[in-house]
Amino acid sequence: MKLNTALGIVAIILWSTTIAFNRSLTEQLGAFTSASLIYLLAGILGCGYQGLTGNIKDTVKSLAPRYVLSCGGLFVLYQLCLYTALELTGSRTQVLEVGLIHYLWPMLTLLFSIPILHMRAKVFVLPGAVIATAGVVLAMTQNQPISWQSFVGNVTQNGMPYLIGATAAASWALYSALSRKWGGNAQGGAVFIFMLVTGIALGLARFFRPELARWTGRAVFELLFMGVGSYLAYTFWDRAMRKGDMILVASCSYFTPLLSTVVSSLYLGIATGVKLWAGCACIIVGAIICRNAVAE
Repeated sequence: MKLNTALGIVAIILWSTTIAFNRSLTEQLGAFTSASLIYLLAGILGCGYQGLTGNIKDTVKSLAPRYVLSCGGLFVLYQLCLYTALELTGSRTQVLEVGLIHYLWPMLTLLFSIPILHMRAKVFVLPGAVIATAGVVLAMTQNQPISWQSFVGNVTQNGMPYLIGATAAASWALYSALSRKWGGNAQGGAVFIFMLVTGIALGLARFFRPELARWTGRAVFELLFMGVGSYLAYTFWDRAMRKGDMILVASCSYFTPLLSTVVSSLYLGIATGVKLWAGCACIIVGAIICRNAVAE
């Protein structure tokens, strides 16, 4: 369990380091084009690894059909909703607001785990989740002119991205909880299959929203980095959800937007502010409360 839990922490770090690369790739290749290539590459790497180790047949046989169908469907739905929501936004402020809704998934993962996995929860789990989520808001809005009035106005004028973004958050939270419930006894995960299907689905989505790709050496490097990083991150996360300390890893996942903000600031040359560190403090406090409030 300790190894699988540690791999979940590594997945969080990997996701945090790839956000800046994803932004850069989207600018060069387009959202659906880059995402499709990333997941196709990650899926091919997964199939190649399973083939080289000779475990692919045993792995597939050990997978419960409901795990493959339900979690696979949620995995694909999450990616489609996330990229569609970001593609439908009309401004940078709206992109940020949709991103904040998307980052409700750590809190939803903890809350969904209580009824789905029959976790024992203390009364202060909700305040802990709220404090950690407030830290996410502070970290992501440190240099942005976001307000409640702008949020309401954007929802009124173009509400579909917010609804789709909320669906993405709920999908990933359900995926994480159901992976533990229905895939915990499997010899290995089916993430390599999920990523291949996701790559194909995103590739099909590209035909409905044509994009102009601008290939450069930097784009090729970032694509390779994202493909390998995504394969490792999603594989490690799946193992952590199925066989690790799920509550600890889910609590630590609150740090994902914070770490991604720090890495993006360094990679893209954006200055950090006091709100970032205030958000860090809230995330730490909220994560500790959540970890101590929920137990198997």
